[in-house]
Amino acid sequence: MLRTRIITAVISLVIIGAVLFILPATVAKLVFAVLILAGAWEWSAFLSFSSDATRVGYVTLIAALMAAVVWVAPGMFDRILMFACMWWIVAFIWTFLFPTPIPVAVRWICGALVLVPLFVALLFLYRIDPQMLLFALLIVWAADVGAYFAGKQFGRVKLAPSISPEKTWEGVIGGLMMVVVLTLAWAGYQDLSLAVLLPFCLAVGALSIVGDLTVSMFKRTAGVKDSGTLFPGHGGVLDRIDSVAAAAPLFALGLVQLGLVT
Repeated sequence: MLRTRIITAVISLVIIGAVLFILPATVAKLVFAVLILAGAWEWSAFLSFSSDATRVGYVTLIAALMAAVVWVAPGMFDRILMFACMWWIVAFIWTFLFPTPIPVAVRWICGALVLVPLFVALLFLYRIDPQMLLFALLIVWAADVGAYFAGKQFGRVKLAPSISPEKTWEGVIGGLMMVVVLTLAWAGYQDLSLAVLLPFCLAVGALSIVGDLTVSMFKRTAGVKDSGTLFPGHGGVLDRIDSVAAAAPLFALGLVQLGLVT
């Protein structure tokens, strides 16, 4: 299982590197859109849909919202990102209240709140600098890898047993320690001040865990373990982007607000 996860992660990293630094910008943005729509297809399985035609309808809705924010409201990216950060604060509180009933209508809305701002954040970060988008992804992956190995080795105290029984507080600490190591390396590479960068990256890493738990709430409500099987050893698209969905809007908004980019 671990070997499969590592192989899948390496292949994914090579593909992401090609998308960010080799392919034309138009193609890269198209890849982002396809990735989000694949996530929308998987999310539609949480909505008690009985037919593929209805699931396609949900994907079409998400595609329409994505098109609207790109072509109709391109000047509102910062507001969308701010709204997304507010949503993830609500989601954080929600994880303490679970298990709670989640009506289908709420699942419709929450799918859009997870996926559409993620698309905006990816475009926003890519436009600023593909390196910064890569750094955002690296923060999420560092938190995930650190949590996985620390949890396996030291995990005792459950983080959210009603949502994800395998996650532990020891895993959270291990994940954040990995984020610290990554941030130290990045600060040296980019000659950035640790006084600002370190707490910011820790906040992004911590919020990525909230993204994972939030999507897990919907999977548990729908009786689904993994959202898909596209990534061997990792699950589906949602299983790979749930943490990014929470972390990327905060990272994108924080870069500008904290003056980390010009």
